[in-house]
Amino acid sequence: MINTSSKISIERVSKYFGRGSDQVRALAGVELNVQPNEFITLVGASGCGKSTLLRILGGLETIDDGAVRVDGQAIDGPGVDRAMVFQHYSLYPWLTVRQNIQFSRRLKTNRRDLTSSAVEVASGRADALLRLMGLTHVADAFPNQLSGGMQQRVAIARALQGRPSILLMDEPFGALDAQTREVMHDLILHVHGLEKSTVVFVTHDVEEAIYLGHRVVLMAPRPGRIDTIYDVPLPAVRNPEMKLAPEFNALKREILARIRETSGMKTDLEMLEQLTRTVA
Repeated sequence: MINTSSKISIERVSKYFGRGSDQVRALAGVELNVQPNEFITLVGASGCGKSTLLRILGGLETIDDGAVRVDGQAIDGPGVDRAMVFQHYSLYPWLTVRQNIQFSRRLKTNRRDLTSSAVEVASGRADALLRLMGLTHVADAFPNQLSGGMQQRVAIARALQGRPSILLMDEPFGALDAQTREVMHDLILHVHGLEKSTVVFVTHDVEEAIYLGHRVVLMAPRPGRIDTIYDVPLPAVRNPEMKLAPEFNALKREILARIRETSGMKTDLEMLEQLTRTVA
């Protein structure tokens, strides 16, 4: 159902991969409305279609049935209104930090009718993002001189350079160590508060999903579909101590239990045994 107040409207979307007997239904009848400035996190067992759905929102995958709209307009490909951040930073190794952040200015679609004053504004935007991400001191460094956390901060700054109204993030902190992830959680919440963007964030980490999200959307596999949507009972301003709260851990247990059920595994031991048999 079309929701005219939604920033993102996903209407009974289905997606298939392959043909004939090899065809796989990756998504089946997915419906979701995301409000302006909302932070949505997607969780679920492997193969439930989280990343596929994110790529559809980014215009990097087509759909076979249904409709996907942003501000009431159907998505027909990538757009400057949407930016993606991936788990692997995908920075250009021959460009400095500053040049990586400014890279979108080089794209033809972003240079139409570009005036000298617009160029000056974009340069100021890059400087502001360098300060926001704590990267000013490495502005002239190259990616191979940075830690993983710093590289991801550059990737986020690059995504934000064009002021996208929607930020799509596919396990952006999955490759980081626990301490760096904690810092990045608070950074992205701070950025979200300042930029007022709408965020759709894919993760396998339930604790991360609850801490960051206004709502947690749990997807189930075979075929990928939305199983349950959980409202997060936390105030808008988050802090790490909230992870110790009884309501936080109760929600975490509930979501983890539902992920096991939707994957067909009732316990972590069953999941481990299945993984062991697969590897063997």
